Amino acid sequence: MSMDWKTLAATLFPDGHTVVEQDDFLTGTAQLDGGTVTVIGTTGHAAIGVEIALLQAQAILATVRQHPQRSIVILIDTQGQRLRHRDEMLGINSYMAHLAKCIDLARRRQHKIVGLVYDQALSGGFITSGLMADGCYALPEATIRVMGLAAMARITKVPEARLTELAKSNPVFAPGAVNYLQMGGVEAIWQADLAQQLVQALRQASPQDRRSAAGLQRGGRSLAWTVAQAVIDHAGPP
Repeated sequence: MSMDWKTLAATLFPDGHTVVEQDDFLTGTAQLDGGTVTVIGTTGHAAIGVEIALLQAQAILATVRQHPQRSIVILIDTQGQRLRHRDEMLGINSYMAHLAKCIDLARRRQHKIVGLVYDQALSGGFITSGLMADGCYALPEATIRVMGLAAMARITKVPEARLTELAKSNPVFAPGAVNYLQMGGVEAIWQADLAQQLVQALRQASPQDRRSAAGLQRGGRSLAWTVAQAVIDHAGPP
């Protein structure tokens, strides 16, 4: 059974926090490892519409402006982007890209950023949050997938039965925290002392993207790192 955000916040931040929820958006600060961190996130399997995307981006930018190099923790529970005609007409893809850019800016300004999937992480809501962090972690009960097999079958024109068969042996096709750990998308699955593991994750956070190398080492992605290195090695001058 997944952990609710209030229990999670109390567990992660035993020295105190000011995190509050409004319309499935989480924001606040917390005391951790002798300092203050910014906390943002979502709850209630939030559908990321233009409002939540902007609120998260605003919280990130406010931290960059007002608290240089303060660490940022992103708590993730989302069903992905909101599938409404209104959001599509407003350009939800641009709002989500803006959020991703804000997180990238914070990383470039030397803010350490850690994402934690504590319940559900789907589609673009995960791509523009946890996957933009220096490191993304998950609780054992977390549900993670970027695209369901039915949707994948429609897009790729590969029969769903074939994808289901492939998912049994290849983590690229299969959902779940363990499969994303094998692929390198998740750095580790946390158990036991969550607060101490968060402290450790922030201490070792690095802006260097190690996911494809981790996926190769863990046997979940056999070609991503090799292909990327081949491109780098054979690239000409800029």
